[in-house]
Amino acid sequence: MTGRLAGRRVVLTGAAANIGAATAELFGREGAAIVIGDIDPRAQDTVDRLVDAGVAALFVHTDVSSGESMTELFAAADGFLGGIDVIVNNAGVQRSSPITEMSESDWDLHMAVNARSCFLAAKYGIPYLRKSTNGPTIVNMASVGGIKAPASLSAYSASKGAIIAFSKTLSSELGPEGIRVNCVAPGWIDTSFNDPVIAHMGGREAQARSVEAGVPLGRQGRSDEVAEAFLYLASDASTFVTGQTLIIDGGAS
Repeated sequence: MTGRLAGRRVVLTGAAANIGAATAELFGREGAAIVIGDIDPRAQDTVDRLVDAGVAALFVHTDVSSGESMTELFAAADGFLGGIDVIVNNAGVQRSSPITEMSESDWDLHMAVNARSCFLAAKYGIPYLRKSTNGPTIVNMASVGGIKAPASLSAYSASKGAIIAFSKTLSSELGPEGIRVNCVAPGWIDTSFNDPVIAHMGGREAQARSVEAGVPLGRQGRSDEVAEAFLYLASDASTFVTGQTLIIDGGAS
């Protein structure tokens, strides 16, 4: 631990497993106090690990697509943390199908959980960030899919592209107030989040061939490698960085 987030008060959505859990644990080791908002009750397990490690942490059951639920998350976080300095929007969903086979409900789900959640976090979280004097920052989870869109991920890619555009615009709007806004855009990361698209590709062997052919480093990334990108953008290491999308994809794009 080097204390890169010492004293920072963080709200993090989507930390039941995978990249979100790795980010929460890294932030905790670096000195942050953390409130996790998630609809998945397994996020309590992440919080329990943080608390066992001596981190001030709280789980708030949250539907990130609901304005009411997000309002309650930020109010609870402010009460627990005594203010908010960093918002990390990591919650997301992914489905895969050709566009003519995609249901309207699946399209709407991507927009609600992926893109709308970032809007709601900004709308209801920015009033708290405006009170912060400790590097107020928003970091949104995008994806290489929002830049280099693969087939059969139209809804996912559209929602992640929307996050990138939204973050750039928000960085211009909030920059004069000293609030930074950036994105992390992972490529192939070895997590269960990618299981739907792997199944659509024909299974693990087909995915492995795709990774070998398309990723110059010849492997998938790890959750902890993406967590380090979130840490960089949330910390004082990036105080002159805003409106950017940090790509973590082994060179694939």
